[in-house]
Amino acid sequence: MSDYPEHWQENADLLRLNTFGFSVEAEYLSVVHSASQLQQDITVAQKRNLAWRVLGGGSNVVLCQNLPGLTLLIDIKGVEVLSENESDVTLSVGAGENWHSLVCFSLSQGWSGLENLALIPGTVGAAPVQNIGAYGVELKDVLLRVQYLDTVTGAFCTRAAADCHFSYRHSIFKESIGKSWIIVSVELCLSKQAVTQIKYKALRDYFDQKGVEQPTVQQVAEAVVAIRQSKLPDPAVLGNAGSFFKNPWITAEQFDLLRHDYPGLVGFIDGPGYKLAAAWLIDQLGFKGWREGAVGVHKDQALVLVHHGGGNGEQLLALAQRIQLAVKQHYGVVLEQEPVVLQ
Repeated sequence: MSDYPEHWQENADLLRLNTFGFSVEAEYLSVVHSASQLQQDITVAQKRNLAWRVLGGGSNVVLCQNLPGLTLLIDIKGVEVLSENESDVTLSVGAGENWHSLVCFSLSQGWSGLENLALIPGTVGAAPVQNIGAYGVELKDVLLRVQYLDTVTGAFCTRAAADCHFSYRHSIFKESIGKSWIIVSVELCLSKQAVTQIKYKALRDYFDQKGVEQPTVQQVAEAVVAIRQSKLPDPAVLGNAGSFFKNPWITAEQFDLLRHDYPGLVGFIDGPGYKLAAAWLIDQLGFKGWREGAVGVHKDQALVLVHHGGGNGEQLLALAQRIQLAVKQHYGVVLEQEPVVLQ
C-alpha cells in the first residue's frame, strides 16, 4: 500500500455497504469526502491502471464477486442555500448526503417538492442516475443542475437538468458517455408554498380512508413513509434493494391483446402506450414468496427480491433471470432489472 494514498483501505469488506448484505471485498476502498479528493483518487487509479467504480449508498447494486481496483464511496456532504425568493429556494446538495435525510430537512424548513420521494434509500448523488421517482413525482421535477467530475478530461462540469436525458428510471449518467462521469453535487429548486401532489392512487386511497381532503406537505410525506413501510421490507432486517424490476412499457395494441387473454391485467396509460405493473405479472406466475436457498421473492411484494443471508449475488441474479424468462415466455413482456451489477 505504500504506493497508494493512505486513506485507501485494502481488501475492504463491503458487507455493510450494500443493502442486499452480500459479503464481497474491494481490493481498494476510498471514502471520498471532497471533490478535490475524488479528483486525486481518480488520477492515482488511472496512473496505476486500476479499474474503478462508484458504490454510492449501496442500495441499488448487486455485488457478485470481489471488486478489483478502486471502489469509491462518495461521502461528500453539505446542504447550502444558493438563492431564494418569496416562492422558491435553490439548494446545492453534496452527493454523499442521505436522500431521506434531505427530504426530512426540507420538510423541517417548510419546503415542498421532495415529500413524495420520502424513504427512498441511497444517496443524493445516486438520485439523478436513476431519476428516482415515486408516487407521481420524479427527481427531474425539482432538479436544476448536476455537478460532476468528467474522469476522461479530469475537469469538473455542470449539466442542466434539461440536458440529462431523463426518462423513467433513466438518465444520461446511465449512457456510455455518462458512465465516465461522477456526480459530486446537485442543485434543486424547492417551493416555499404548500404545493402537494396526491394524484397517485395509493396516496388518494390513503387519505380517503383517513377522511383528509387537503393534506399538508408533512402529511403527504408521512403517508408515503407509511405506504412504503407497509410494502417494502427493511434492508436492515432482510437484505433487498427495493423494487428489483422496472415496470415494463408496451404499446396500446399490445396492452389490448394481453388484456383480452388476462382480463385482470394491471396497467396505466403512459404516453402513447401503457406501463404494466411488473409485480402483477410476477405474482400471477406464483413467484411471490418463492425461495431458492438463500435468496427469494418477498412474501408480500413480488417486485422485491430478497437475501435471507449466507448467499451471493450470482444466486440472486440466477433467480432474477428465472423470473424474467417466465414472464417473457408467458406474457411476451421483457422485464428489465433496476439494480446495477458492480464489477
